[in-house]
Amino acid sequence: MEQDLMHQDFASNLRLLCSYYKSIAEVCRRLDINRPQFNRYLSGRYKPSAHTLLRFCDFFGVEEHEILMPHEQFERLIKVRPRPQTIEEPEHLESEHLERLQRGAAGLDKYLGYYFEYYQSMAYPGRILRTLICIERRDDRVCYQRTERLREHPGDKVFHGVYLGIASFLTDRIFMMDYESLTGNEMTQTILFPSFKNRVSRLSGLKLGVSGSGERMPCCARVVYEYLGLSVDKQRALSLCGLYEQDSDQIEPSIRTMISNEMGSDDWHFRALYI
Repeated sequence: MEQDLMHQDFASNLRLLCSYYKSIAEVCRRLDINRPQFNRYLSGRYKPSAHTLLRFCDFFGVEEHEILMPHEQFERLIKVRPRPQTIEEPEHLESEHLERLQRGAAGLDKYLGYYFEYYQSMAYPGRILRTLICIERRDDRVCYQRTERLREHPGDKVFHGVYLGIASFLTDRIFMMDYESLTGNEMTQTILFPSFKNRVSRLSGLKLGVSGSGERMPCCARVVYEYLGLSVDKQRALSLCGLYEQDSDQIEPSIRTMISNEMGSDDWHFRALYI
């Protein structure tokens, strides 16, 4: 019983110290600690190891015996001390924006899994590119990997491009931003319509990026995501990725229609198409 009260006092004291900062996320980032683990300490269910406790004390500027005091006594102690100085770090504003985007991960659980992505290739105009997408949850964010498999002509060496990104669900749209991880010289943004059906089959939207050719021209293309499942045979799935001709029987006619980049005579903007 006494041990449980000590845990609760520690948790209350830790919450009080965190209240001097803008958010729990900021404290976790500056302590370089996993948010779910830190939440366990805040809940009073767990007490940190001696090493971690020392890190907390050094960070908040208190002694070990003080942070373990009964909460009312600790609160009186803290009130008469100068408040901890929260140093504005150069990347604080960026981190605040990223934290806001990560809140949109809550609506994405329905869309986790593997997809084939289809769009008109920016580097090879006139051909359709099929890539493999894996969307997964990591702690409090949803990340994804997009893998390209390129072979320009039969018999040529196969090249792979790996894009890593983060996804957010904001007001009925899925926003995705990634970068090419092998060379670091390209970023793309994709915005998708969500599926309002219980079962996800296809998602439609627009992709913005630059052509992989020497021109590096900014381009926008319609895109379709075809849901494959929560798990796939990755080697088999990647073997089906690559460049396809417009009339290839490997690409369903309905998908070819959805990724056509034609505009109507009344269109003033390049728009995605409803599934």
